Amino acid sequence: MTLPVAFIEGIGGPELMMIMFIVLLLFGADKLPELARGMGKTMREIKKATSGVEQEIKRAMEEPPATAKTPPKPAAAVPQKTVDTAPPFGAAPPPREISPPFPPSME
Repeated sequence: MTLPVAFIEGIGGPELMMIMFIVLLLFGADKLPELARGMGKTMREIKKATSGVEQEIKRAMEEPPATAKTPPKPAAAVPQKTVDTAPPFGAAPPPREISPPFPPSME
């Protein structure tokens, strides 16, 4: 059983002819093909966008939920000491070596 769309259920042949006549008067015969082409492109883009969303939803529903897998821990992990090379807080940074702007000439 199909349900009619609310605003289209009373439109028949005479009503469609009247709508087409009004559109022809408003836009003129020169603009009708351009108008129809634009409407066709718009409908194509809308269908493409909705099918993309539908495919994304279907793929998300079919995809199994991601389970958090934790990597195995090493058997005997020995902590390593780290060497702190940063200067103490408030101390001046070590001087940097400044290179000459041009390489030395080969004389």
